[in-house]
Amino acid sequence: MTDTDATTTRRTAEPVDGPPALASGLTFHGPLSEERADAMISRLAAASPGTVLDIGCGWGELLLSLVAAVPGATGVGIDINGDDLALGRQLAAERGLSGRVEYVEESGYRTSRGPADAVLCLGSGQALCDPEGGYDLGTVLRELRRLVRPGGRVLLGEGFWERVPTEDELARMWPGARADDHPTLDVLVDLVIEAGFRPAWIETASREEWEAFESGYRHAAELWLAAHPEHPLAAETRAKVDRQRGQWLGYRGLLGIAYLTLVPVG
Repeated sequence: MTDTDATTTRRTAEPVDGPPALASGLTFHGPLSEERADAMISRLAAASPGTVLDIGCGWGELLLSLVAAVPGATGVGIDINGDDLALGRQLAAERGLSGRVEYVEESGYRTSRGPADAVLCLGSGQALCDPEGGYDLGTVLRELRRLVRPGGRVLLGEGFWERVPTEDELARMWPGARADDHPTLDVLVDLVIEAGFRPAWIETASREEWEAFESGYRHAAELWLAAHPEHPLAAETRAKVDRQRGQWLGYRGLLGIAYLTLVPVG
């Protein structure tokens, strides 16, 4: 497989009279190729997890893949996006996994769904934080340590700065972007170890994975806009895709995603 396989269509078709949803052509809701995902699943499956918990699962592509790879394993995915969960249930049914995978519409904050043998949390650590507070990486790591069983595995997808951005660079990113929104990779790994894990595998999204994700995120909507410039929903859709593209080009080459396979200590 190539990195562009990450944009293989997984979602159902949108109504023909309206714009397609953003991310409507993606397998994973993040810069992750199917080739890399397959390798991650193989490493996690080697530990023979009986239970899998996916925090902020979306439609749960990795959850489904891991459960399918381990005979007898069961999984739970939690998310607050009902549309994504509905798609996950559809995919589970298509793959004969409905009896082994449950999708639950709820927050991950202080969840009682664990502990599990394998915990997935890819780009969704905010689900473990207090909704009334800001993002706190320390809280995320403590919660993941609580939710994984001894001898289990955590697959964490977490943002980091390739280098700390300047104020001018931050101004071109998302609203309110700050230098302390993310650590650098070395600091992230140190925090993981302090939280009671050993980082058994460290890898980061490639430039190609980022481009496949960010372009694939709005690809269908851009094609629709080109064909329907005067549609009543065109202005709203155009604003969304222009905002997404502008933010990405602002953090391109500065924001990275680390995929860390973690083993709890003791």
